[in-house]
Amino acid sequence: MTENHQGANTRFVHAGQEFEPVTGAVVPPLHFSSTYAQDGIGGLRNGYEYGRGTNPTRDALQAQLAGAEFGNHAFSFSSGLAAEDSLIRAVLRPGDHIVLGNDAYGGTFRLIDRVLGAWVIGNTPVDMGDEAALAAAIEKNKAKLVWVETPSNPMMKITDIAKVAEIAHAAGALLVVDNTFASPFLQQPLTLGADIVVHSTTKYIGGHSDVVGGAVIVKDAELAEKIGFIQFAVGAVSGPMDAFLTTRGLKTLGVRMRTHSENAAQVAQWLRERSEVERVLYPGFEDHPGHEIAKKQMSGFGGMVSVQFNGGESAARKIAESTKLFTLAESLGGIESLMNYPSEMTHASVKGTELAVPVNLLRLSVGIEDPADLIEDLEKAFSNL
Repeated sequence: MTENHQGANTRFVHAGQEFEPVTGAVVPPLHFSSTYAQDGIGGLRNGYEYGRGTNPTRDALQAQLAGAEFGNHAFSFSSGLAAEDSLIRAVLRPGDHIVLGNDAYGGTFRLIDRVLGAWVIGNTPVDMGDEAALAAAIEKNKAKLVWVETPSNPMMKITDIAKVAEIAHAAGALLVVDNTFASPFLQQPLTLGADIVVHSTTKYIGGHSDVVGGAVIVKDAELAEKIGFIQFAVGAVSGPMDAFLTTRGLKTLGVRMRTHSENAAQVAQWLRERSEVERVLYPGFEDHPGHEIAKKQMSGFGGMVSVQFNGGESAARKIAESTKLFTLAESLGGIESLMNYPSEMTHASVKGTELAVPVNLLRLSVGIEDPADLIEDLEKAFSNL
């Protein structure tokens, strides 16, 4: 059986994880060295020269990430935003344009609009579900890059990756998919026509809220060469300990994602039955606008749930500050349940823009605790309304 035909959990556990040849250690060793001895000037041992450019622990993670996403090349960075920044600088030049979803993660929009905008990289937010508007925005701006999150953060919109890839490629643009919310266990965008996949590996891939990182995965060798050059030249690489922790997390991604998904489904259903709730945003519901697309391109609906309250901003804030098991904190995708008030936390940077998040919305990252305990925690918090 070839690696590309192996199951997800087999790839997660074994890709890039060959046993150490001297002792037979089944876990590849952690390499902290910043530099490597040369056998004469330019006589590199297996290509290792300096830690910014190459490190065996990071190389092992990159092979693992490529296997997870059915890519040929992967690059590990010090954070998700470092990965995005390096990717954009690898493929775009001043004067180029990005078309992105009008509900993109606030940090991504801040990077594109406020940081790279100063270097004359333009952007146009658009509803990725409106095919005509998307095609028009690409054509009008001669966009080189189309940027999709699916499910999106935190509005849980689902984008048809194959359809957007068709539209982008017809116009000569590359399609980037942020696969952080779904994870490689539930969705593999490169198999659906995407050119590039990005991750905040801090989230589900790392999975334990103890390491920050990012990744870019591609199939195309020319793209890989460009991204690899920026990774080396700019140097926002993951350190060896970060790479080691991320590798350890990725090995258990499948078993964790099953529990995240099962728990989220139960929490979402409980929320939906509460009179205090205006709307639950969860693609597992049959009446979710993107449900059928999610069924087609995902193997499960994930661990993220967003909820809006009839009581408005005050109700959302009250719940956010009343739970015990759901910890009020930034981030998502860890084994513990987290609650986030995006309007003032993860998406504060897009307040007042088209990407602003409703003030009555909370984002729940449902962990792997017992679901009955999570629901009891929410029930106690609701009693404070």
